[in-house]
Amino acid sequence: MRQAVCAGVSTASLVSTVWDLRMVNAAIAQSTSLLGDYKALVCLFLFGGNDANNLVIQTSPTDYTNYSNARGLLALPNVGSPGGVLQLGSPAYADAGGHTYGVHPACPGMQSLFNNGQLAFVANVGTLVGPITKTQYQNKTAAVPPQLFSHNDQQVQWQTSVPDQVSRTGWGGRCADLLNSLNDVNGTVSMSMSLAGANTYEVGNVINAYNISTSGAVSLSNVSGARLTALQSLVNMGHPNLMEDAYSLVTNRALANATVVNNAIATAPAFPSFTAIPNTSLRRQLEMIAKLIYARNTLLHTRQVFFCSVGGYDTHGDQLNAQNNLYTELSNCLKAFYDATVQLGVGPNVTAFTASDFGRTYPYNSGGTDHGWGSHQMVVGGSVQGGKIYGNFPVLQIGGPDDTSTGRWIPTTAVDEFSATIAKWFGVSSGNMSTVFPNIGRFAKPDMGFMGAP
Repeated sequence: MRQAVCAGVSTASLVSTVWDLRMVNAAIAQSTSLLGDYKALVCLFLFGGNDANNLVIQTSPTDYTNYSNARGLLALPNVGSPGGVLQLGSPAYADAGGHTYGVHPACPGMQSLFNNGQLAFVANVGTLVGPITKTQYQNKTAAVPPQLFSHNDQQVQWQTSVPDQVSRTGWGGRCADLLNSLNDVNGTVSMSMSLAGANTYEVGNVINAYNISTSGAVSLSNVSGARLTALQSLVNMGHPNLMEDAYSLVTNRALANATVVNNAIATAPAFPSFTAIPNTSLRRQLEMIAKLIYARNTLLHTRQVFFCSVGGYDTHGDQLNAQNNLYTELSNCLKAFYDATVQLGVGPNVTAFTASDFGRTYPYNSGGTDHGWGSHQMVVGGSVQGGKIYGNFPVLQIGGPDDTSTGRWIPTTAVDEFSATIAKWFGVSSGNMSTVFPNIGRFAKPDMGFMGAP
């Protein structure tokens, strides 16, 4: 297909350039409008597509019978049964329709956070171009995100929150671009830090992620003493060649930043909440994030954006065993992380939230499930208005009003609405919200109410 061009520049490039200029103007305006109180965002991406149909379960007798019939081999025992789901709320939480809920039996940590008001579930969230009904979906009279049910595409769309445009930046990166001016200008380490390598979520026009391992900042290996001194002398020499000079500057900055980070986290306290749980990859990632939060003053950070992840959620088979292990880890780690923020005195200043490719089908298939669409997400932190399920829980009926046709729920909450609510708490002003989320004006709830005041 021929692409429209203007003076040799593609339409996509022009759109991106305009967006970049909007970000610059918005950052200038934003920098004068906010106070410098500390806040951090932690994006926890569940790679593979989390089947939240078995994470949050409706437990009233009629609802549970419908759930059990539809899920078949995947159905979990109800509240009060041996190995049954754990009741949410004490007394039981009920939504406006009188539906009561439980959480997967491997998740006592989530249950505790929910019941104590530090965790909220947001129901049936998914990538959307705009609101869409089942009729519009079936008749193809409303746009849907491209490449639905594709892992890679939906992972990127979740992280950019712009499914109908080519976006080279993520919504976390765009937030960082706007709010970086709140950090001390003398800081050298990026406010965006990844414990899971390169990701789209933290890519900004100006601010990009600083990758850190679970052991700390990555520096030169097997180089110390005289060898390190010699190397530093080489990179500090004058370099008339521009490429050599640029390489020297980058190397020096990397070495200096690694030293700053590793020295800053070296004095972090022990976190009993983490040492009490198994030493998994997710535990190590979140524990390092806790150390980096501890180091915020040394790093001169008033705002921090983190990314971590865990895989294994593509449960096409053996789902009951897989989810039991996955949810045990997830629940333990979220509770341990929240407890660590309380230990550091920043519980209300840190918000962690989940994201995942998509949900999964309601019916089972050979002990597992297929790729779906809408799914439930979690938000955890001291400023979360927890103990409640936000948004509209789908009608759990195959062929029902929220089903595309095969038990794939049409999202009733857009990624834009979910993410914008978090971004508002983080400090993005209402005037700049459309700069971070270009499509937010298409949706009814730019603030869903699950976060406290900014």
